[in-house]
Amino acid sequence: MEFQHNLDSLVLTVKLVNKKSIKHCYLRVINNNEIQIRANIYFTKEDAKDLLKRKKQWLLKGLEKISLNKLENDEFLFFGKTQKLIDYKITNIDKFYRIKIEEIIPPLVEKYSKQMKLYPTSIKYRKNKRTWGSCNYKNGLNFNTQLCKFPIKIAEYVVIHELAHIKHKNHSKKFWDLVEVYCPDYKQREALFKSLL
Repeated sequence: MEFQHNLDSLVLTVKLVNKKSIKHCYLRVINNNEIQIRANIYFTKEDAKDLLKRKKQWLLKGLEKISLNKLENDEFLFFGKTQKLIDYKITNIDKFYRIKIEEIIPPLVEKYSKQMKLYPTSIKYRKNKRTWGSCNYKNGLNFNTQLCKFPIKIAEYVVIHELAHIKHKNHSKKFWDLVEVYCPDYKQREALFKSLL
């Protein structure tokens, strides 16, 4: 069964697949205008509409992730928004990200260092696949140049997170309590970050 569903300003095509062998209900974002629901034979169109209403925020995040990952050859991500390479006269995107992250991070580190009274011995930048920030035993901070792809509040959270490691070299309760003082919505920012990866 196939039907249309309005989600905010989006019109989505919903494909409902009913099978006797399916015990649970599975909701999946196929692309930026198609949703699939796989369920048992007793799961109706009304049940599907109710599920879509309840899972609205999850769907919006899934659709956002797909749109962020779907870039044309002449596009790139810059602080959470899709931009055209030609508008920035970019020939080397990694070099561009490095220049921009070196402009963005130091003021954030300065701001939160003063507030937290925690000061790094150095700040370095590199392109990593998985590590977005780190704090070494000498209290030197490292930041991933690819942070430029995401909304600025992600970079802000990573800065606070790494500064907190100057005081707590672990992820103990005391560490997270410290992070929460300066970033009360850190859990939401972490969830947003994970949804964009």
